[in-house]
Amino acid sequence: MDETFQVVVMGCSGGPREGNLSGYLLSTIQQPEWIAFDGGTLLSGIDKAISKKSLEGVTAAEMLRDHIKAFLISHAHLDHIAALVINSQIDTPKPILGIDPTIDNLRDHIFNGRIWPNYGNEGVEPQLNKYQYVRLPLHEPISIPHTSMSVETFLLSHPRGYPSTAFLFEREGDYLLCFGDTSSDSLEIEKHLARIWKRIAPLIQEGKLKGMLLECSYSHKEAEQAIFGHLDTKLMMLELHHLADLGQISLEGFKVVVTHRKESLKAGEDSKQAIAEELTEFNDLGIDFIFPEQGDRILF
Repeated sequence: MDETFQVVVMGCSGGPREGNLSGYLLSTIQQPEWIAFDGGTLLSGIDKAISKKSLEGVTAAEMLRDHIKAFLISHAHLDHIAALVINSQIDTPKPILGIDPTIDNLRDHIFNGRIWPNYGNEGVEPQLNKYQYVRLPLHEPISIPHTSMSVETFLLSHPRGYPSTAFLFEREGDYLLCFGDTSSDSLEIEKHLARIWKRIAPLIQEGKLKGMLLECSYSHKEAEQAIFGHLDTKLMMLELHHLADLGQISLEGFKVVVTHRKESLKAGEDSKQAIAEELTEFNDLGIDFIFPEQGDRILF
């Protein structure tokens, strides 16, 4: 299968270490025009990627300022926006794309002249207009400014009453699906994931969906943590079974990058490794699970 997309991992953990939080640079291979999917970690992640030769020929500052064309933010929790905020002081003008609640939270609670200067083009004066807010509609492909890609946006539950989003990126008929934080439909009244599965099942069947980034924050041993609007290993496999059953499709060899694995920092416990081992054990669908590390480059 020909590869279309490349993803460079800025940060892949759900915390608590502040240097490796959710952030991914995404581009097509044929025409590098980078966008940032979430911004928990940026500059330090770019440094790591350069040291791993996942990015070459640029400095971290050049990558941030000149090569990232837009930010797409799944939701405004700190582990998904911290570097966007801190790095904004040296960034260049570019759009921030998100659904209304995400943009409102950035405008009212972050770039509000108190927590941080208002680098946006809405909200309190003075508006420094470095970032142009682009409010995304749901279920409608929208062109990403300054790129040849489009994005289709879907709601996610995280936690109850607080919307996160998934982004379905497209270029010339090829797709990549990136999830923000999400609960399982089995715990929610609104079945947001079922809608996404219905949308992408034909794309998988036709070989158009190159893969997905999907969060799994906890091992099944910490299943009670799922009340915070995340997937654990059993819930993740439950949802992937729903996808396979709904579309009557095979997921054999389908790439799923496992994001947002949280560290417990308890003595003698490696929670990230436990997640990887459990998903490998539970994987009866033949999925190609990828467990990324900061700085990695992944091709789809």
